[in-house]
This record gives sequence, structure tokens and C-alpha cells, in this order.
Amino acid sequence: MHVIYGGTFDPIHHGHLRLAVELRERLGVAKVALMPCHVPPHRDVPGATSAQRLALLELAIAGEPGLTLDDRELGREGASYTAETLTQLRAEIGPDEPLAMVLGTDSFAGFDRWQEWERIPELAHIVVVQRPGPGLAPDGVPAQLLSQRSVERVEALFRAPCGHILQLDPPLLDISATGIRDRILSGHSPRYLLPDRVWREIQSQRLYGA
Repeated sequence: MHVIYGGTFDPIHHGHLRLAVELRERLGVAKVALMPCHVPPHRDVPGATSAQRLALLELAIAGEPGLTLDDRELGREGASYTAETLTQLRAEIGPDEPLAMVLGTDSFAGFDRWQEWERIPELAHIVVVQRPGPGLAPDGVPAQLLSQRSVERVEALFRAPCGHILQLDPPLLDISATGIRDRILSGHSPRYLLPDRVWREIQSQRLYGA
């Protein structure tokens, strides 16, 4: 099964990395591909450029064979739309290979506002990671989609190329990229919240006001 974990990664930190490792182990796959977006459609413009965020990601996962990078969205102009990315991936891996994308519950709550969201379950499975915060509105489209497509076991994802939704509740590190950027901007150290090599590169490039 091909698994992608997307985000702005602005900057990449230990919360992202630990979740990626948890996903690889829980899903029983050889690799999880981290996929940085170019221009997030539903968030503010990142504080670092696409090239800078990619360089930090490369530093962060160096030496970890279970984590890889997929930078395809950085090569496209304009906003990064998931349906477009999955269409491209599906064409590459073929119609029968299981493909799964990872979302937090906070992102999934607004899933029906995504561009061409109806196509996404026809292209990939969705792995929803539980995050703190309010749950899904019971009468909303995401909750209805979950009730229609939910599976309880990982094995179900391997038996079909797409279409299922699996909920996972792995242990999460309470770290946010926003908090890291705020600490750096205010002159405080973010050390131990992200890899040392990433922090050194942020300082070297004077990113986020360092």
C-alpha cells in the first residue's frame, strides 16, 4: 500500500515525524511518503518558501529509511489540490494498488469544502488521525461519509485500492509548527521540539525571524 502524509511542514517537527513513524507501524507498510504542499488552499501562506521547507524535510528524515519525500506538489503552480495529486499518483501506480492519504480530524471536518472532494474516495483510502478539538458535526457531510465508508481494521485497506476510511488514535506529541514559529520570532529556543539539524538550518537561513 502506498501511503502519503501531506502538510505544509512549516517547519517539520518531532510531532510530524513521530506520527509518520506511528503510521508506518500501525498500517504495516514499508514506507510513508511525506508530501509538502506548495500553496495550501485552506491555510495562510507558509512562513518559509517551498524550497526551504523541502530542504528542512530532507534534513529531518535523513537516515530514516521508513520515511520518504514526495515533492510533486511543489512543482505545480498555484494551490495544491489533493484530488489533482491523487489523480496523478493513481495514474502512476495503476488502478489496483491500495493508496491511502492521511488527514487529521480537524482537516477532515472541512473535507466537503475541498476542491473535487467527491472524487477523493474514488482515488484513495482516507486514514483519519484523531486530534484534540471538537468532533465532526453529526449532520455534516464528513460524518455521513465516515458512516458510509468506515472500516475498523487496517487489513481492509489492503483488500481494495480505495474507498475506505480508517480512524486511528495514535499517541501524538503536543507540538505545533505555529508554536515553533512563534517561539523563534519571540527569541526563544525551539530546541527539542524539532531535530537539531533542522534548527541549525533555520538559524543558518534566518528563517522565521531567527
